[in-house]
Amino acid sequence: QVQLVESGGGLVQAGGSLRLSCVVSGRTFGAYKMGWFRQAPGKEREFVAVITWNGGSTAYADSVKGRFTISRDNAKNTMYLQMNSLKPEDTAVYYCAGGYRLAPLQSEFDHWGQGTQVTVSS
Repeated sequence: QVQLVESGGGLVQAGGSLRLSCVVSGRTFGAYKMGWFRQAPGKEREFVAVITWNGGSTAYADSVKGRFTISRDNAKNTMYLQMNSLKPEDTAVYYCAGGYRLAPLQSEFDHWGQGTQVTVSS
């Protein structure tokens, strides 16, 4: 059974940085893409970033382009989201996700973590 566990959330001032981590346990097979989503209070969950199994392709939501960077270390079964220049509107619960279907890249995920809270104060 595949499990994803996020960490690294917290409270940060606007303009600051945080790095989220997502550790995958259990057996995955084939090309396992991984991504980050977020859900703010009263809003629907939205796509943030995705990375393919070998890191060869990434994609970002327009709202985070140039500020967030997704990466992964398959040897450590870990994915990261480096978040810089944080804004109050980045406040949300951040979820990591994993999936086997390459397309569509930004959706169709099979496994989800429990989420980690990120709060950005103004």
